[in-house]
Amino acid sequence: MNMQTTNPPAIRLTAAETALVDAFTAQVGELPGNGAVIGTRDRLLDDLKKSGLPTRRIEAWHYTDLKNLLRVIPDPQVRAMADAVAPLVEGASVLPVLQGTADAYAVVEGVDLAVLKDRLADGTAAAGLTALDKADAIGRINGSFVTDGYVLDVPAEAQIEAPIELQVRHAGGQIHTRFPATFGAGSKATVIERHQAVTEDAAFVSSVSDIVLEDGAEITWILLQQQGLSDTHLGQIRVTLGKDAKLRLFVINAGGKLVRQELRIEVSGEGAELMLRGVNLLGGESHTDVTLVLGHNVPHTNSTETFRNVVFDQASGVFQGMIRVAPDAQKTDAKMACNTLLLSDEADFAAKPELEIFADDVICGHGATVADISKTHLFYLTARGIPENRARAMLVRAFVAEIVEELEEEKLVDALEDVIATWLERHA
Repeated sequence: MNMQTTNPPAIRLTAAETALVDAFTAQVGELPGNGAVIGTRDRLLDDLKKSGLPTRRIEAWHYTDLKNLLRVIPDPQVRAMADAVAPLVEGASVLPVLQGTADAYAVVEGVDLAVLKDRLADGTAAAGLTALDKADAIGRINGSFVTDGYVLDVPAEAQIEAPIELQVRHAGGQIHTRFPATFGAGSKATVIERHQAVTEDAAFVSSVSDIVLEDGAEITWILLQQQGLSDTHLGQIRVTLGKDAKLRLFVINAGGKLVRQELRIEVSGEGAELMLRGVNLLGGESHTDVTLVLGHNVPHTNSTETFRNVVFDQASGVFQGMIRVAPDAQKTDAKMACNTLLLSDEADFAAKPELEIFADDVICGHGATVADISKTHLFYLTARGIPENRARAMLVRAFVAEIVEELEEEKLVDALEDVIATWLERHA
């Protein structure tokens, strides 16, 4: 018998996929990294080239067909240069990443700090450049192209009083950053990860934050995304929580043309607690996708996840939230909610909360709502002489401010409420 084998047909690359491959070929000699890092980059890019960007056929990307939505990859070479600005909160320690380059001389008192470029050059960062699964396009893109970032190591029992701001600013082009952060046992800190465009020139941005909370660490991490109207932002936060660790994670999307923000969280220590809050402000013809995969892997852990979404114009949004409770994770308490104000007949929002529970002694629940502003609340305000457009803006602001106020720290709350108010003034 003659055995014949056939190779699977080659993936036909789109213009954007071809541009990615060409950009890697053009830059690979300049990207930082020793032999191990270069080999890892090659493998990740090769996997991406073979599979192509994800389409609706991949369940995790069903509502964000990246292959068709990503049309253009900007030239990596730009002439303009971004500058650092005042921190979001007065007194914060700023770690600038300007046009993809971190400041090698930056210092934060009480924190062991290194620039990622050096860790790539000596190969110690190679192990972290991984794709989490077959659908992890962000991991593959970022691992292939990442150039810099900061490595943060907060010692055990350290109390970092001032917030640390990772200030990522660009003037277009391609920006690929990464932030490995380890918080030692019993440590406390607040980190603000802030992504901003400073010009209208289009940018293609990828960013991965690898966050490890060791036993008893108490950390607040705020992700503020304010990209430009033409920008693509592909972000991923990877989190591991140790025993009795407590993480408050706040995600605010207030910009970008095409945004995918993935939250991959593993609750791996008994007694760990996660508070996740999100605000998505969508306008114009933007598309923003927040996808959460949360694993409760051990007994006696708690999590609450609440997202508020405001959608104007022809914008579209997505929230996918998966909570997985492992067989051994008895006494898990996990609750998830997604609430959306849909303020235009041409806008749309898809919500997909999910639970996979393999333990029998748990308290888990999820819910999602989509609505317009309450006519009763609007009437109440207009009947007291408030113009309708101002009344609507007040109700929208209150809808999202309720989430921000859970931060409790007055300076942080005021700063984020100002960001939200400024965005609403342009869209409401």
